[in-house]
Amino acid sequence: MQIHASCAARGGAGVLLLGPPGSGKSDLLLRLFDHGFSLVADDRVEIVEGVAFAPTEIAGLMEVRGLGLVRVPFTERARLALVVDLGAAEERLPRPLRHAPTGLPLVALDARSPSAPARVRLALACALGHVAQEAGAFAA
Repeated sequence: MQIHASCAARGGAGVLLLGPPGSGKSDLLLRLFDHGFSLVADDRVEIVEGVAFAPTEIAGLMEVRGLGLVRVPFTERARLALVVDLGAAEERLPRPLRHAPTGLPLVALDARSPSAPARVRLALACALGHVAQEAGAFAA
């Protein structure tokens, strides 16, 4: 399936960034680079059996507001581990949710928050089982 989203990877694990146009997907993606993430796809993401990749015509391209389309190093494929919804309201102590089309853990974040990249990194660590959570989105 192909969806309107962006995707980043860290350590081979992919994070799908969902949200309406203007919600900050590409901007958050750019800031995730400073947290050890790489580009998988910007604007459109192909997903086949849980693996994300960019459509051939946009592989390695990223739209950066104020600059335009730029070519950046990218990861060809990443197994998805987490979905981040940038269009939904954040909750202080969210309950565990799943993204229906993929079955993956789903969290809502404000892409414009200064801590958003760090929270994506922490959410990915929780989704992968590297960090335990007492209550919230990944609590058992």
